[in-house]
Amino acid sequence: MVRVIPTDKTSIAPLQMPDRFRKEIVYFMSPAEGAEAPVLGKDEYWIRAENASKWLEDGVFSLVSPLDAESVAEIELSEDQEIWLEWMVQHQICTVKISE
Repeated sequence: MVRVIPTDKTSIAPLQMPDRFRKEIVYFMSPAEGAEAPVLGKDEYWIRAENASKWLEDGVFSLVSPLDAESVAEIELSEDQEIWLEWMVQHQICTVKISE
């Protein structure tokens, strides 16, 4: 198991997630560019609140092929991903760190 630790809401308890989530979170991270992007440390991720809400509402997220930017697949959220997004939205969390 890995712990998802909120770095912008330090009073919120970490969320336990399966080890595979360490690789899955990259599908959800927002690009760390632009004026609104926070400075991130090692193993930290920024997820825009509006994106988290939309994915949760829709039950899917889009995955762009690394080989062809025009190929986009909609992937249904797993139960674990849905639990994580509910936690993010409920507590208004936008930045997290993944830890053992």
